[in-house]
Amino acid sequence: MPYRKIDLVMSLLDHTEAMLAYWDEHEVCQFANNAYLQWFGKTRDEVVGSTLLQLLGPKLYEMNSSYRVAAYAGHLQVFERTLTTPQGIVRHSLATYTPHIVNGYVHGIFVHVADVTPLKLLERELRDAKDKAERLASHDFLTGLPNRVLLNDRIQHALALTKRTENLIAGVTLDLDGFKKINDSLGHAAGDKLLIEVAKRIRRSLRDVDTATRLGGDEFFLLFPDLHSRAQLEGLATRILDAVRAPVELDGTILQPSCSLGVALASDAMITPEMLMEASDKALYSAKALGKNRFSISYLAPAA
Repeated sequence: MPYRKIDLVMSLLDHTEAMLAYWDEHEVCQFANNAYLQWFGKTRDEVVGSTLLQLLGPKLYEMNSSYRVAAYAGHLQVFERTLTTPQGIVRHSLATYTPHIVNGYVHGIFVHVADVTPLKLLERELRDAKDKAERLASHDFLTGLPNRVLLNDRIQHALALTKRTENLIAGVTLDLDGFKKINDSLGHAAGDKLLIEVAKRIRRSLRDVDTATRLGGDEFFLLFPDLHSRAQLEGLATRILDAVRAPVELDGTILQPSCSLGVALASDAMITPEMLMEASDKALYSAKALGKNRFSISYLAPAA
């Protein structure tokens, strides 16, 4: 026996993935398809004849208030919303409220809700992947510290600040003492663990405005902007030396690492990042020559 047209239409609506419903002028449901029922976890008898307030609950009903009022005033509404199903699953949807207007009078609203959860999840995955790619491009993969890409930008900002405040800026090249011996005796995995631990110690020793960068191997570069005096710089350098040389356990072996610091101190905003890094690198050789586990400071004089 062939289906009646009305049965075919009902079957089509019930096999549609989108949520479809009709709410009359009193906000009472007159129809809801299977997708609508499944979303709310209710039977057709529970939904048809209920009000929007009863179905959505006070909180969601109020959240949709502006769209509902506008739709019953005869204005098409399209908006996104997030719902939590009775099973506790978070779902994202794109809802459309279409006024049912006859002879200028709104008799109800047609509701169409598309489940866009997969699209939202994909959007989040793409955003996370983009954030991760950007971080990998600007941060060291082992320690998580900023790399040269960010460092150059931060030096430029620090120099601009020096020009405004006339305070000092310092670039510090940090090199671990005897790191090759640790790699050779304990292996590169232990060496990596030490680098990660040293990076943590350096980070904890810095001010919020400072920057620590890993240049490669066991060499780091620290940027100290907005310094008020040489004494303040020496205090920061001493704090880093003390933090790095605290004992550390690597694969059952207790080590007491140390580092040497080459410091370039400047008050001239006209210097370049390259000049600051070259000067600190030269100062590092002086610190090493003096016996390591110490810092050496050179001063970049203002340009003539």
